[in-house]
Amino acid sequence: MKLPISVIILTFNEEKNIEACLRSVIDFADDVFIVDSFSNDKTLEIAKKYTDKVFQHKFENQAKQLNWALENLPIKTEWMLRIDADERVLPELKEELIVKLPKVKENVNGIYFKRRVFFWGKWIKHGGYYPTWLLRIWRHKRAYCEDRLVDEHMKLIEGGVEFLENDIYEENKKSLTLWIEKHNSYATREAIETLNLKYDIFKIKSVQGSLNGTQVQKRRYVKENLYGKAPLFLRVFLYFIFRYIFKLGFLDGKEGLIFHFLQGFWYRFLVDAKIYEIEKKAKESGKPIKQIISDLHNITL
Repeated sequence: MKLPISVIILTFNEEKNIEACLRSVIDFADDVFIVDSFSNDKTLEIAKKYTDKVFQHKFENQAKQLNWALENLPIKTEWMLRIDADERVLPELKEELIVKLPKVKENVNGIYFKRRVFFWGKWIKHGGYYPTWLLRIWRHKRAYCEDRLVDEHMKLIEGGVEFLENDIYEENKKSLTLWIEKHNSYATREAIETLNLKYDIFKIKSVQGSLNGTQVQKRRYVKENLYGKAPLFLRVFLYFIFRYIFKLGFLDGKEGLIFHFLQGFWYRFLVDAKIYEIEKKAKESGKPIKQIISDLHNITL
């Protein structure tokens, strides 16, 4: 059964992931759109086996790429689904969508579901990592992606939301080396986002943190108002201990140890190191933070 839903998948060199992603959506979605950032592997060759709606656009960041897609693709369906190339819609989620999407009330414009993250075949259930609720389905033109350099989320313009029982599945099949390279890039962007909170370098349209809001809003409040104001580096150690010990990350086994250490300690330490580097160079040179970011990372804000 086809649903009145269009899927958007952003890609760059995703030959190891894209086929499983496409197989999970192609039989129930009316349209599947690929927005590619000029891949030089077999991503497009694989994608064209499943859909003829393949577009290419220069990449700046995830938010801008997704918003470009929403504004420029020939979308004809009532509903949208955003899914990453390393994610798959689980069969039970597909069946739930088939049953529930046609019955969604008119005042509901967004739908949340949970994400299961797998690392080297291991479901990362602990460390506060599951469940993570994501707004990934919305009525066309009723939501946009918040304008952030990293950790971007969909934001409803109006209307209510519903929550589904079942999950999507995420497992990146790329090598650990490529995972580290990607997170190095994320760390640069997160360092800039964090400095922006302190120095108000640029304006963004963003989901506001709130202890009384959604899971995303609660986590953002804690990140910006508690973690974000704690001393550099010390907060990394405290966060890892909290996540690995108190949030039971150690129960995820060896794969969990690797994941929680890299994602919850190494990555966070790298973000703080980049913040420290930018502020140190700005102080020593007398140049503004914005100029140092441009000099070090060739990013114009």
